Amino acid sequence: MVDTEHINNIRKWLASERLEIRDKNDPRAEAHFLIKYPPGPQGHMFAVVVPKGRDLVFVSSMTRVDLGQQEQMKEHMIEEQEVWSEWIHECRLTLMKAELDWGIHMGHDGKEKPGPLQAFNVSLPIWNDGLNKNTLMHSLRRLWLAKLSMIHEIKFAYGPGKGEPGPVDDWTNQEKKTSSIKIDEPAKIEFNDTMPFGTGLDPEEWA
Repeated sequence: MVDTEHINNIRKWLASERLEIRDKNDPRAEAHFLIKYPPGPQGHMFAVVVPKGRDLVFVSSMTRVDLGQQEQMKEHMIEEQEVWSEWIHECRLTLMKAELDWGIHMGHDGKEKPGPLQAFNVSLPIWNDGLNKNTLMHSLRRLWLAKLSMIHEIKFAYGPGKGEPGPVDDWTNQEKKTSSIKIDEPAKIEFNDTMPFGTGLDPEEWA
């Protein structure tokens, strides 16, 4: 298992790179850090989680799609359904080629999820026997670059947006099932800290 020394090392490694670190209370984790990477005002929010009962560290990040971009997607879905389907397919392939774990959140129409793309998450595990500063920082960088590729693709196809976060139906449904929910919303990039391991991904079941 990841012990106290590993947790202290993780904090030390992150701090040595001048990353903002915030501790989050998480009953499923030995430690749960929210950090901004890369350092500076343009950093993205990431979760670095040490799950209880596992010998790994889990790094993940969620991105919420702008309201204006979602509105453009809705029009595209109606006007060019086949082209829209191809675009979503290419987005999935982009994430697959990045060789990381990922999930996308599509707009709901009843039980169907035709779109628009409302949010996506990327994540990577680092097992205890391979845990060091190099693997941790390269995992953050790899996830950050994967996020950027998706963000630039969305901006290229659907413009810069309105500067206002759009809805995420999956999160709304989660709110209905949870008595107390807090969503952390830093500037520009938003992270849903009610789902620290990504939607549908439980660290106790992950293999």
